[in-house]
Amino acid sequence: MATSSEWHEDYSRMSEDALNFSRAVKSVQEELEAVDWYNQRAQATRDEQLKRILAHNRDEEIEHAMMGLEYLRRISPVFDKHMRTYLFTEGDITAIEEKAED
Repeated sequence: MATSSEWHEDYSRMSEDALNFSRAVKSVQEELEAVDWYNQRAQATRDEQLKRILAHNRDEEIEHAMMGLEYLRRISPVFDKHMRTYLFTEGDITAIEEKAED
């Protein structure tokens, strides 16, 4: 059962597509939070074996986050548009925005 802390609106009134969009966004958020936690722990430890394990775990979470972002790109034309504009580019990111708006 969903809780009120998970939804800003009455989820019983949302479509399955809207619920899945929210689920994907939340999953990406959680994966990125885990990336940060593992990275902090890997940076803080002096134990080299633990550092490698934590870095491995961090990188797995990055993979999971990218899978979620790809799902969002596939279901959202707006995500798709902006990902195609900004990802895998070179140079100043704000200049890319200015060029895209022309």
